[in-house]
Amino acid sequence: MSVRVRFAPSPTGFLHIGGARTALFNWLYARHMQGTFVLRIEDTDTARNTQEAVDVILNGLRWLGLDWDEGPVTSAADGPSKGAYGPYFQSQRADIYKVRIEELKAKGLAYEQDGAIKFRMERSPIVIPDLVVGNVTRELTDREKLDPDFVIVRSDGQPVFHLVNVIDDLEMKITHVIRGEDHLANTAKHLALFRAFGVEPPKYAHIPLILNIDGSKMSKRDTGASLSTYLEEGYAPESVVNYLYLLGWSPKENREVVPLKEVIEMFDLPQILRHNARFDINKLHWINGEYIKSMTSHRFNTLAADALERLGIAVRSYPPDYVDAALATAKEKVKQFTELPQFTAFYFKETVELEPGAQLTAADKESLAALRKAFGKLDAFNVEALTAALKQVAAERKVKMGALVHPTRLACTGSTVGPSLYHLLEVLGKEQVLKRFDRAITSL
Repeated sequence: MSVRVRFAPSPTGFLHIGGARTALFNWLYARHMQGTFVLRIEDTDTARNTQEAVDVILNGLRWLGLDWDEGPVTSAADGPSKGAYGPYFQSQRADIYKVRIEELKAKGLAYEQDGAIKFRMERSPIVIPDLVVGNVTRELTDREKLDPDFVIVRSDGQPVFHLVNVIDDLEMKITHVIRGEDHLANTAKHLALFRAFGVEPPKYAHIPLILNIDGSKMSKRDTGASLSTYLEEGYAPESVVNYLYLLGWSPKENREVVPLKEVIEMFDLPQILRHNARFDINKLHWINGEYIKSMTSHRFNTLAADALERLGIAVRSYPPDYVDAALATAKEKVKQFTELPQFTAFYFKETVELEPGAQLTAADKESLAALRKAFGKLDAFNVEALTAALKQVAAERKVKMGALVHPTRLACTGSTVGPSLYHLLEVLGKEQVLKRFDRAITSL
């Protein structure tokens, strides 16, 4: 049997971290089993759905690297290829639903009432086999014992979630439904509908919920609930993916930083944990720092430049070699890309301003003047030559090197902290460093 799974979000707001984790688990299982990952947008609720919300879902999945395998072709050049598929939209599948509704009517399993169409529900408890939770028996409530039937098409003609969800899973030949445990309550109705259509239902795997660190249910307003937060706050997508697969799944040996390739090889549904996961932003922050440390320079520079551009620093208006050299001096300093301006913004400004509380004294003026003279004589403006020149000026002035390092850093960056001084001076270059010295001296 070829595994076919799907992620079926509703575009009614933002992509919740729980939804992103559900998409990831489906994607991982498809990749592990060499199966198919389908993306389906459940947009039948026209009053709440927006194109902006659809874009948030698509952009979020692309940012995480979760590519889907089929759908309407959006790029016709030489046929479909990776990335050429759009998702399925339920709003475009109305004709399919009408046929299936008529099938239920013809079997006597659906009937009209008060302008709506209701499904004739089974009158006995339903056992739900689940690959994660185990067998769950869904008993009828007291109200359902009197009337277990439920609406599948509203009086306005719109089919409801339960019906279209099952029809699409049936039509798309979905073999496994991996979704949040909050959907377990719906599954009895879905099983009954599959039986009504005369087909075997897919296998279900309901994964644990994601809770706040204190054990409370995560709401839309809680820290970390929206996937877009991680892009805005400077996390690397690979570190977010790593953290997400630790929320409800555990690799061997309790490892916490695990390459995605290894996870694909290991991931299977029986390994999903039964207990709810707790979201810990500090753990994600640590994982992000570990990923940044181990990144290639090219990957780091790409993500860093993107982050700085989003923060309003136009790094791509500078020569690429200069940008790469500047960003390299910050790689060991940051754990989130939003921390980059503190360590790199000065590279991309013609003038710098002193940070609040910082000042240059008259003694600093004399030190900068001496250093300017020494630096101006250098033929090679590199770390070795700059280090030697600063040491020589310190010896001539009979001061410690720190007495020269501090005003130099302030004059060139405006801050008391930042990348290695000699490396940042080399990156800025002789002309720019001397200009910044001149401005600092003149401003005193």
